[in-house]
Amino acid sequence: MQGAWVLLLLLGLRLRLSLGVIPVEEEDPAFWNRQAAQALDTAKKLQPSRWPPRTSLSSWGTVRMGVPTVTATRILKAQMDGKLGPETPLAMDHFPYLALSKTYNVDRQVPDSAGTATAYLCGVKANYQTIGVSAAARYNQCNTTRGNEVTSVMNRAKKAGKSVGVVTTTRVQHASPAGTYAHTVNRNWYSDADMPAEALNDGCQDIATQLISNMDIDVILGGGRKYMFPKGTPDPEYPNDASQNGTRVDQRNLVQEWLAKYQGAQYVWNRTVLIQASQDPSVTHLMGLFEPEDMKYEAHRDLTLDPSLTEMTEAALRVLSRNPSGFYLFVEGGRIYHGHHAGTAYLALTEATMFDDAIDKASQLTSEEDTLTLVTADHSHIFSFGGYTLRGSSILGLAPSKASDGKAYTSILYGNGPGFALSQGSRPDVNESQSMDPAYKQQAAVPLSSETHSGEEVAVFARGPQAHLVHGVQEQTSWRTSYPSSRASSPIQPATCRPPAAPEQAAPSPKPSGLRSVS
Repeated sequence: MQGAWVLLLLLGLRLRLSLGVIPVEEEDPAFWNRQAAQALDTAKKLQPSRWPPRTSLSSWGTVRMGVPTVTATRILKAQMDGKLGPETPLAMDHFPYLALSKTYNVDRQVPDSAGTATAYLCGVKANYQTIGVSAAARYNQCNTTRGNEVTSVMNRAKKAGKSVGVVTTTRVQHASPAGTYAHTVNRNWYSDADMPAEALNDGCQDIATQLISNMDIDVILGGGRKYMFPKGTPDPEYPNDASQNGTRVDQRNLVQEWLAKYQGAQYVWNRTVLIQASQDPSVTHLMGLFEPEDMKYEAHRDLTLDPSLTEMTEAALRVLSRNPSGFYLFVEGGRIYHGHHAGTAYLALTEATMFDDAIDKASQLTSEEDTLTLVTADHSHIFSFGGYTLRGSSILGLAPSKASDGKAYTSILYGNGPGFALSQGSRPDVNESQSMDPAYKQQAAVPLSSETHSGEEVAVFARGPQAHLVHGVQEQTSWRTSYPSSRASSPIQPATCRPPAAPEQAAPSPKPSGLRSVS
């Protein structure tokens, strides 16, 4: 049924685009002059809010939304709504402050998600594939962990009395969400079954164990069930599939341990119970794990069992906003990343449209007066689109002219990845029907089993109190300082990223809360 829905969506998209007409008013210079004047007037009215935010919403379109992905998402989302494309703003486009963020790791010019998560969540750049530790820690060397741990902004917010949460479409033990709570020299140590004996003997903990032991996280929503249960435990959704069983060699039931810690805790694994639990005022802590590993792509989602990113975000906000001291929420559209790695633009871009829907919902449910919201990526991908395509033509379609080899090519291409192919010594031809297939892998210049990240800067969108601090071209480590953990916030201590000492003079008391009720 889900596949039929995707096909109908694409057929409808193709029909609407075939009827697309360029608006006549765009031929008149006055149209563009009025638009520019309106933008200038809006800019003049911007007044930086220097009040410390009561709540912080960190939306990382993470892994994995470079500027080309943002633009392509804008076009696809508009075209799915019957519009031409590039002129229609995304939810994040309405954020008034913008900057560029440098994404390199200490030891890599082109980064991975673990090192970048450490940078933007802990304020310290790190080495490739390490999380929550400084660059003094070495990949895969457990004995370099201790003493090199760095503290995340989420931990800092919790110590300031705020409620905190993590929402992701990946497994909750994945590199980016793990950056909020974990310290590990190997991002792939999801459970103890993934760790070498030497690391276990040296006292290093797997990421799933750290999820429930390192700090008190009020809301945890995403995938990753199998890493929380004893080896061989049947999965509730796939009880006859042994590959989805629990993996823990230590036979610990981490979900049960987590539930035992809090009187108002509830664990859920499907959409219906999630919505019910989030509406129950007696629920103080909520863990929802909706797949054994990563959650399904939006295009493949079971609409009955699996919540969307928007629904998870709304549920998290409903629980977290009960704390009068405010909250910090990390939201990740993480499967954008997997779609790009697979070289399948349709999957990446439909994930990105869902991510923008979640941003829109969060903006509706929070107040710009007291909630600082950042939207950014941890890194970009080798993804591009070009070919002088006509305005209104599908972002997933073909360029209007043939290449030098006489064959058609798609507007979207990858620099490397699984889309590389040769047919009798040259690249294969492609037609519109193929390029519009949701499973189509766009052609790539270099053959790789998985497309790689890219190293250019990524955009940071900001709104709310102190959002004006987001400006220019900055190190990725700068964004952690944009999140004051309390009303009297002070600069972040260097290197160890530990919570700073109390300041001598407190900042002004914040304005009355403008948080909207979440119901």
